[in-house]
Amino acid sequence: MNRTTEELLADRARLLGPNVSTFYDEPVHFVKGEGVWLWDAEGRKYLDCYNNVPHVGHCNPRVVEAIHRQAATLNTHTRYLHDGILDYVERLTATMDASLSTAVLTCTGSEANDIALRMAEGMTGKRGIIATDATYHGNTALVSQLSRSNVPAVGFDLDQYFRFVAAPDSYRAPDRDGTLFAAAVAEQIEAHEASGTGFAALVVCPYFVNEGFPDLPDGFLKPAAEVVRRAGGLLICDEVQSGFGRTGSHLWAHEKMGVVPDIVTLGKPMANGHPVGGLVTRPEILATFRKGYRYFNTFGGNPVSCAAALAVLDEIADKDLVGNAQTVGTHARKRLEQLQAKYEVIGNIRGSGLIFGAEMVTDRDTKEPASAFTDRVINAMRHRGIIHSKLGRHKNTLKIRPPMPFSIENADLLFDTLDEVLAETPVEA
Repeated sequence: MNRTTEELLADRARLLGPNVSTFYDEPVHFVKGEGVWLWDAEGRKYLDCYNNVPHVGHCNPRVVEAIHRQAATLNTHTRYLHDGILDYVERLTATMDASLSTAVLTCTGSEANDIALRMAEGMTGKRGIIATDATYHGNTALVSQLSRSNVPAVGFDLDQYFRFVAAPDSYRAPDRDGTLFAAAVAEQIEAHEASGTGFAALVVCPYFVNEGFPDLPDGFLKPAAEVVRRAGGLLICDEVQSGFGRTGSHLWAHEKMGVVPDIVTLGKPMANGHPVGGLVTRPEILATFRKGYRYFNTFGGNPVSCAAALAVLDEIADKDLVGNAQTVGTHARKRLEQLQAKYEVIGNIRGSGLIFGAEMVTDRDTKEPASAFTDRVINAMRHRGIIHSKLGRHKNTLKIRPPMPFSIENADLLFDTLDEVLAETPVEA
């Protein structure tokens, strides 16, 4: 059925219910993807500067072939033996610290974070969790309590177990070495202990992507990790957005931030769009979880998912996509600096590898967020064939997070178009 945009929106509301979100003032109807490009129903081509799910490119041939080959051979659950899950976990854990040698595979990052919180309870006997105040880690009943950007209306009285610290903000409240962040974590640990809940874990995206990926020095998380360990808690690093080479400098952002987590959670990019999530942890943590919690996931770690995930690792290595992220990210930073010198509305630029952007302000002295202006820029870029988004506490930071094959040529098209849009879009509506 070929619906019009109006029919699509009406049928979404009728069949999927109200308030199902879409991007842009005028939603886009995509029908095809290839590499870093998307095509809409009218045949118009768009440069994808946003989607990290197709991590190695839309419809990547290696991943498509791996899925096709395995789906044509066998697909079942892990209560039967198969090599695929073992081959994948061995490859995946080999990319991390030697202590992180075991894994659980799921279908989503939400499930992975849910398991991680239960692991923290199992290891510590306590339930107090700390997260930042401007992040998102998933949508299960438990994990949704971590979100301050989309606070659940009903929490099953779970909110008592969660406390929050201010997310790092290198633009408005610089923390040069992570000691201020660590002190804030220590304060909330004390509050958990004083309440009788006790402290179990700190959960962070190690590159603080949803928080606007502030410019932080390498090793920033070391002081916070030391505070967590002294208190007997676990450090959980959510690498759903920041992992698999996104930052360009390292395969994992927790390496860049100078820590070895107790648990690393993973999701969206793992299999290039095939629904795969998981976590990596120490053997004793996984053993405690397996003994204390009955857990089985029908689709987690199935042969087709593992084949797709292995193909992603192969593609990252064979195409040196981490090196590409570093090269293109360095070029993008220079282009952003040029735009900042030209436009007063750009208050701050930041990023590493293939996650970069600019924070928009109405006044550089007061640093007043230009949130409405940022919306207008994003919508204007969409009409010029460039797809990206926004994030941060004030929703005024451009979120540019393209598939990993993104090139310097692609970046130049992005910034040339952004230059035109900034020149034409008034700061005040």
